[in-house]
Amino acid sequence: MNLSDDSKRGQFLRFCINGCVAVAIQYAVYWALLQMNCEANIAFTIGYVVSFCYNFIVTSYWTFHSRPSWKHLTGFGGSHVVNYLVQIAFLNTFLWLMLPKSIAGVLAMACAVPINFLILKFVYKK
Repeated sequence: MNLSDDSKRGQFLRFCINGCVAVAIQYAVYWALLQMNCEANIAFTIGYVVSFCYNFIVTSYWTFHSRPSWKHLTGFGGSHVVNYLVQIAFLNTFLWLMLPKSIAGVLAMACAVPINFLILKFVYKK
């Protein structure tokens, strides 16, 4: 399959690749802040914001072959508010279950991926 393919498969593949990079950025920031004794929810939120900035640009241009716009930013931002709330709920659930902070962060991010794709698909639908 060609990554420049505009089919649903191509979009989903690009979404997955971009999502992996965005999650890596989010987790790297989260982990680095945890090493500096930052509280888990604050570290997670800062990592999310940094990842969001990267993710919006790449999702627009590469994943959905679209130009960034206020409409896309509004939809993307709205979907990511939902995504953030889902992730932070999972994070705190996993922390409540006494999982290590580093593992709780990864699991929280992974659990939210399918929900985020479905929401973003509606935002970028032509």
